[in-house]
Parts: sequence; structure tokens; C-alpha cells
Amino acid sequence: MRVFLTHTEAEFDGYYGERALAALSRHAEVVRNTTGRVLSGAELAAAAAGCQAIVAGRATPGTAETFAAAPELRAFLRVAVDISTIDVAAASAAGVLVTRATPGFVDAVAELALGMMIDLARGTSRYATVFHAGQQPRPFLGRQLSGSTLGLISHGRISRRLAGIARAVGMNVLVHDPVPQPDVSVMRLEPMLAESDFVVCLAPSTPETYELMNAERFACMRPGSFFLNLARGELVEDAALLAALESGRLAGAALDVGRAPDQMPALALARHPLVVATPHVGGLTRAATEHQAMDTVHQVAALAEGRIPEGAVNAEQAHRLTQTARR
Repeated sequence: MRVFLTHTEAEFDGYYGERALAALSRHAEVVRNTTGRVLSGAELAAAAAGCQAIVAGRATPGTAETFAAAPELRAFLRVAVDISTIDVAAASAAGVLVTRATPGFVDAVAELALGMMIDLARGTSRYATVFHAGQQPRPFLGRQLSGSTLGLISHGRISRRLAGIARAVGMNVLVHDPVPQPDVSVMRLEPMLAESDFVVCLAPSTPETYELMNAERFACMRPGSFFLNLARGELVEDAALLAALESGRLAGAALDVGRAPDQMPALALARHPLVVATPHVGGLTRAATEHQAMDTVHQVAALAEGRIPEGAVNAEQAHRLTQTARR
């Protein structure tokens, strides 16, 4: 079995790694992307010619053009949970299996959220910026997490992990979940926003959550509170967030995601003096990225043995697998 690994040299160490590559090579012949560019469309199909699977980093889309131009391709394996840039319908029509990784980033994202809350509350990065400029910063009165109220938008795995950490440092925790869950008691969004000192958005991106945080919702937030988004950029109306910061409604915001390419925060927000921004690195730790890379190793191993791997999202439509098995 031959597998094309899409990661460029610049992406490889952070998003796949030598250990996962060595494990992958035990199950298949691995062809690396040596172009130095993120490939897509027919160019990706050409680079992967002769390969039965593509192991794709999050920056590499799975397009209808790729599936149509790669007749030997049987599987497109995403080294991430998010498959929003994969045209699953086109893959299914072509008979190509699509898989996703399991979330190995729960602890990493929760820890980053905690660090961002501390940064917003105490101004650590603001002080550091002044010191780095060779100047003496002027101290200001900070806020404590202990005794503050944390509002979580979502009751998923990351939110539950962050809730445990927050309670351990003495925070009161409130929860709203846009997706109602049985036997889970949550608040309505507007009252939760009004009672929270810190609001952390961790909800999934769905049509129902598109621009969930808009001008009306930011107006509900407690004056002087903080907003953090570590979910998806499209959950937030950027202009409304910027207006809430400019008006003084919010004391600050922290963003690991946004509307720029690869879900990075838009510069118009990231450069604001009241914003702490990171370039979509919530899950960028060795433990988290290796977890997801190893998921693709297990998936390739299953394919090499003629089995449908865990993480498959369109197994019933993946007729190229069954055709190969019959041959």
C-alpha cells in the first residue's frame, strides 16, 4: 500500500512527527510532499499518483477535483477532527473513504484557555510587550480567577475539562449548551452571559451556532467582562466583538481562532490592544498532535488489512474499497 503524506516540511514536525511517520512506514510505503506548498485539487491528485490513501493535514482540502483526478485513491484520512474542508459528498460519489481523527487536544485546549484567562486578568503579555520594547511598564490592578464566574458555551469534552480546572482554582462555573443534552442542566445563554466574568466559547460549528456571539449577545455580557473563543471563527461576528471592545463593554478578549485562513484570528482583532491572540495553536502540543497522527497510522493499518478503520464517516459509500477487495 502506498500513502501520500501532505504535510510540508514546515508543517511536518509540529503536525505529524517522526514517531508517527516511523509507525506509518511499517504499514505502507510513504510518499512525502516535497513541494514546500500546501497542495489541493488536481495538483494534489498528481502528487499522490499511484497512492491508495492520502493522509492530509488540516490545511489540505479534500476537493471534488482531487477525487475525480485520482482514480487509484481509496481513502482520504484527515489528521484532525474537523473535516469541514473535505467535500464528503464528492468523496462519496467517487467512492473514496473519508476518515477523521479523534480529539486528542482536550487537555491542551483547556490549558490554553486557563492561560488566556490569567493573561487577560493580570495583563502578563501586555507587561511583557512593554518590557520587550525596553520600557518600564506601569502596574495596574488585576483581577483574580478565584471568586470569579466562568461561563462556558458548550458542555463538550473541553468544556468539562476546563470546568474542572476552573473549580479547582475557586471559580464559579455556569454552562450553556447550544445543543441540548438529556440529563444535563444548563442555563439559557443570555442570563449566563449577564452573570459571567469570563465567557469561553467552545461550541461546535453548525448552522445553528453561526455568529452565535453577535451584537445582541455581546450587549448581554457583564460590563468589564472578558470573552474567549477557542472553538471556530464563524461562531463570532467579528465586527460586533470589535465594537464591544471599543465601547468598553468588554475589558478584553482572547482568540485562538478566527476568520483568517486556517481558522486563525483576523488581524483587525488580533492587533487590538485589548486582545490576546494566538494563531490557532490550541491543540499544538506534542501529545495532542501525535495522538491524532497515530490515529491515521491505525487507520492505514486497518486499510492495509482490508478492514474499515475507526473514524470513517462515509463507509457505506466507499465502493473503491470493496472493488479493490474483489480484485
